[in-house]
Amino acid sequence: MGWKGTVRSIGSAVRAAERDAIRRQRELDKQQKQYDKMQELEQAKYEVEVYENHIEIIQSLHKECSDSINWQEINSSLEPKNHKKMENAAKVKADGYKPGFFDKIFNRVDKKREEFGKNISRAKEKDDENYKYSISDWKESVELSKLLLAGNGEAKIEAINEFSPFSEITNLGSSLSFFIGNNSTVEATIHIHGDDIIPDEVKSLLKSGRLSVKKMPKGKFNELYQDYVCSCVLRVANELFSVIPDDLAVVTAIDELLNTKTGHLEKSPILSVCVSRSTLGTLNMDSIDPSDSMSNFIHNMSFKKTTGFESVAVARIEPEAIDGV
Repeated sequence: MGWKGTVRSIGSAVRAAERDAIRRQRELDKQQKQYDKMQELEQAKYEVEVYENHIEIIQSLHKECSDSINWQEINSSLEPKNHKKMENAAKVKADGYKPGFFDKIFNRVDKKREEFGKNISRAKEKDDENYKYSISDWKESVELSKLLLAGNGEAKIEAINEFSPFSEITNLGSSLSFFIGNNSTVEATIHIHGDDIIPDEVKSLLKSGRLSVKKMPKGKFNELYQDYVCSCVLRVANELFSVIPDDLAVVTAIDELLNTKTGHLEKSPILSVCVSRSTLGTLNMDSIDPSDSMSNFIHNMSFKKTTGFESVAVARIEPEAIDGV
């Protein structure tokens, strides 16, 4: 299978394996249409389920990742052959034709055999067309694999853009950009919109079944915010490693923070991480705390539970400084 075919099959597998939280979100979206018809207690239960589902999603982005593309395997793959499947199937059908009573009576035997011949010709043309596409796809895949394995920066960006595995993160309100550092290391910048993602209220059910809405404590908000940012960073790094053969990637999260000197919101790095493929592969993604897991990597972050991410600029990790990590 060529690179594009691999990407398509992986994409299908990922869509088929969407985690329970996302499927549950879709179910809740459907229930929204019936919201106004619900009784008060049903509405309360629904709102709490939506709230809890959202909290689960923003803390678990790192738990899923696309299957890795094996570029070494693609690079060493053999040129595909034309197996003439459609032509052979048409020939089998033609060879199996036995004129029936009415075909003989109405002199339709020659016409039927002529039609079988046309079907074989059309099937051959379709096989040749598919084979031509397979050869083109194979050549493109092998050429891309050679460039990627050689560390070509443009090929890395091409592969990332073609595969585009970050839709779940962007759907939550963050955007991504990529560029290649001086030592050919991929650098990803994720633009976080924390105030839009993290709720400022806590919803729960009282013993009576009625809805309770309280302002989220600042410490809780900050912890959720940190977990979301770190979960996004881990997910981005993992997805990068699934589509390019690199061993290191730098991921930097940026958000708007209040500059206490000017009194204005300013975009600033809040977390910059050098992620190692080998270290990332040792982590149990289902059990880690995304914020705590940052200690496994070289990273820059200034965070306090009471105040959140610091307004002082966090230094972006430079790829030149991580050679040999």
